Amino acid sequence: MNERIVRLIYDGEKGERLDKYLVDCFPEFSRSRLQSMIKSGRVTIDGIEANKTGESLSAGATVQVNIPPPQTTDLIPEDIPLDIVFENEDCIVVNKPAGMVVHPSAGHDTGTLVHAALSHAPQMEGVGGEIRPGVVHRLDKDTSGVIILAKNDKAHHWLQNQFRMRKAVKTYLALVDGCPATPSGRIEAAIGRDPRLRRKMAVVSPKKGRQAVTEYELLEAFPEHSLLEVHPITGRTHQIRLHMLFINCPVAGDTLYGKRVGDISLNRLFLHACRLQIRLPGESRPHTFPAPLPVELEQVLTELRENN
Repeated sequence: MNERIVRLIYDGEKGERLDKYLVDCFPEFSRSRLQSMIKSGRVTIDGIEANKTGESLSAGATVQVNIPPPQTTDLIPEDIPLDIVFENEDCIVVNKPAGMVVHPSAGHDTGTLVHAALSHAPQMEGVGGEIRPGVVHRLDKDTSGVIILAKNDKAHHWLQNQFRMRKAVKTYLALVDGCPATPSGRIEAAIGRDPRLRRKMAVVSPKKGRQAVTEYELLEAFPEHSLLEVHPITGRTHQIRLHMLFINCPVAGDTLYGKRVGDISLNRLFLHACRLQIRLPGESRPHTFPAPLPVELEQVLTELRENN
């Protein structure tokens, strides 16, 4: 299997770190793996080999990454049931439950979506990255809903480009505390690492974070909560949760960024990826893959409607 060459045009604010930018562009690789690629001379900026992992980028810069062939993985497939929405020879679309981590990471060595997918489709081994085979995009551990995985390198490159070029349309349902000031809106607020607590992200100044854009529409209002349809235009870590907090409407059940409001039976984050529209490899028209709201979230809405 040959190395893969990816060329990117940087469209962010001047001064962003190279390794930080690449983490967002290549979710299948860890930051340390990308830093290793930079140190080994596999990354150039405007045709010049990057000197350091924290090198600053300028708007319009051309970043080229020479991705080495994947090595064999030590991941052991696990026979974990999957709610499969769609599958063909190129990809598998899964309705991920809340509580399942997408790929192995610190503290999550087993039981991930990747472990389950490898058991179902062994040919995914090595696709895109040794630790995160098949991963094209991610959902938070406590977010449920539709997610797509690639089953071969060609499909992985195609699907990843759909997300990178913002041609994949993601739709979420979110119950939030309070009510937005307007029934629909567009939130533009940069996101970066929280300087006070590294495990959290935060809305920061454009110079310290990456551009993030979210659109929302009010579907249903309750005395203390609102049900929103949310469309993240960009794909930053914890983007919807942070942008809802930014407009003083944190996602219900969010123990990291919000607080409990009202007496509702909710033991998880009320955030569900309910629909994904994307073009599959080699096709000209997009497919739409839905994922119904989980029973426990439907029950919360039923209780709110009965008490309204």
